Amino acid sequence: MHDKDENERIRRLVELDRSSLPPDGGPEFNRLIFATSPYLLQHADNPVDWYPWGEEAFARAAAEEKPVFLSIGYATCHWCHVMEHESFEDREVAAVFNRSFVCIKVDREERPDIDEQYMAVAQLMTGSGGWPLNIFMTPEKKPFYAATYLPRTPRMGMPGIIALLERVAELWSTRRRELQADAGTAIEALARQYQPRPGGLPDEALARAACRQLAKIYDSQWGGFGSEPKFPMPLYLSFLLRFRQEDGGAPLAMVEQTLKTMRRGGVYDQLGFGFHRYAVDRQWLVPHFEKMLYDQALIAIASLETFQVTGTAGYRQVATETFAYVLGEMTAPSGGFFSGQDADTEGEEGTCYLWTPDEIVAALGHDEGELFCRLFGVTTKGNFEGKNILHLPLPPEEFAVREGILPRLLLADLERWRQTLLALRSRRIRPFRDEKVLTAWNGLMIAALARGYALTGEGSYLAAARRAADFIATQLTTPDGRLLRSFHRGEAAIPGFLEDYAFLVWGLIELHQATLDEADLDRARHLAGEMLRLFAGPNGEGLYATGLDSEQLPVRQLSARDGVLPSGNSVAAFDLFRLGRITGDDGYLKAGEEIVRTFMGTVAGQPLASLHLLAAAHYHQGQELTVTLAGDRAALGEMFQAVHRRFLPQLVLRHGDEEGGYPAVDGRPTAYVCAAGACRPPLTGAGELGRLLDELAGMG
Repeated sequence: MHDKDENERIRRLVELDRSSLPPDGGPEFNRLIFATSPYLLQHADNPVDWYPWGEEAFARAAAEEKPVFLSIGYATCHWCHVMEHESFEDREVAAVFNRSFVCIKVDREERPDIDEQYMAVAQLMTGSGGWPLNIFMTPEKKPFYAATYLPRTPRMGMPGIIALLERVAELWSTRRRELQADAGTAIEALARQYQPRPGGLPDEALARAACRQLAKIYDSQWGGFGSEPKFPMPLYLSFLLRFRQEDGGAPLAMVEQTLKTMRRGGVYDQLGFGFHRYAVDRQWLVPHFEKMLYDQALIAIASLETFQVTGTAGYRQVATETFAYVLGEMTAPSGGFFSGQDADTEGEEGTCYLWTPDEIVAALGHDEGELFCRLFGVTTKGNFEGKNILHLPLPPEEFAVREGILPRLLLADLERWRQTLLALRSRRIRPFRDEKVLTAWNGLMIAALARGYALTGEGSYLAAARRAADFIATQLTTPDGRLLRSFHRGEAAIPGFLEDYAFLVWGLIELHQATLDEADLDRARHLAGEMLRLFAGPNGEGLYATGLDSEQLPVRQLSARDGVLPSGNSVAAFDLFRLGRITGDDGYLKAGEEIVRTFMGTVAGQPLASLHLLAAAHYHQGQELTVTLAGDRAALGEMFQAVHRRFLPQLVLRHGDEEGGYPAVDGRPTAYVCAAGACRPPLTGAGELGRLLDELAGMG
């Protein structure tokens, strides 16, 4: 059995002296003991004879003529833990694995290329996917059977894992050619799926059609899109804000309702802040309790944008609370941001976050404890396995009116209660924290924090973004300049993928736009050039997920399909369009257009699958709004604020000087504004600049 505290268990494995261990891990461990991934280390003491992904495993499978069992998951995955405890720790199950298969474990966050390829296979074969993802395949990496969670014993119409393993082994022995033929067919189908249909640059009608499609799947009662399970989908929200005035303002109403109900729901950590992965219900009440770095970054960006549009302070507060969580819980001492926190503690989901009325009354006193319970919907019956997920059935201001309390006094009490209960919660066993640092996800967080700094002026956000960018430059970049994917406990590994380059360039562009520091722009340009060199196809057909210098899987992936993350191609196109406008270099614009054209035939048929690419094209084709600030950078603070507190999705911000034709009038900070093909007279006051920007944005 595992320790109750998974953080301590993994820490001990990391600090273990491995120099005396044999290559197979010896009697106590398997080969995963030498891995850097926390997810692989979680399986290092399984009796299954695991291999990490690599040629050694496939060579053994070929030599022994065995099929490969590939299991893909990640360290904060609840059902991955369930399957490990039920099956991979079971010696009877392990004996079947070790006798008939070569078994490989992959961390999907370290190897998104492997995960995406075989997840696509699973969806082709079964119509669905998820984690853990379990693939049976030939030694040539070609899959012939796919499944997600497999139970130890038969249930819910699923066979027990031993019976399934024995059946697959029998088929491999007696009908191998059929399985190999099935595998070949699966690879052919996958290759067709990665052949995008090109098209022209989209018109505004396609983007409006996407908005209407979002309206059709919008939950008008609880916000969000679709039914349960319900994901935050911040890419949808940011897209809708670009078309907020369409259909009588319906897109903005969808964004606001979604952000408000999410913030009040159990999907939001009401004490420690930050968003859980998704809700299992329509009401955002019961979350899947893991927290992922990328969700915090993308939701924070959508919240900041909504504040810019509406001026409603609550949306800015959601972003600042989310940043407080990330800076307090998810930031490495050396500067990078950790990947995620687990849903489970002590083998149960959500344990750390649940409360009973007695616990709250004991901590806050009878009267205040009762009031807190009414505010956060805490009952003796509970709303999750006999205990309570904290949520806000009513906004605090409405609750205060109902209770006859001054709202400002309630909010002051609320902060005091939160601190008291958070301190109490911190003494519980904490969820496991996956402390690997991923370049791509750090790029997203850098972008979010740079936006946060630009909007609020909070220096700690800028400092944290810069430290993360410096961490990537020193710890996740090879001496010859190649970005790496993952860093954990002093070791960096795996050549970076398209999303690592594209997301980091996004973060650097946001840093530049927040500060106009030329070093950020120079680095963004260098990495964008490397991105085009490493990932471009031979005929200009978009960007591949893996670099020319990386391991190639059976099918090289070419896609602009968003998931919970925007696709690498969509972010790359956005980056290139923005760099082209900032620098005036048309080469970036042409490269971005090539990406859009590569996929647009496919996107036109399924616009919701590639909304971020549509957003990039909309930016490129929209009327440019250029603000050039001249004068001493240290004196430009009010000008920066006038620009950044407004939602200006077409904005290009530059720094000018007298040599470039942008003198500071009378030595004062000066703004030069050009829009719709015309440039306005220079402005020397932040108030004047703000009024002009409101006019140009149609907001004043």
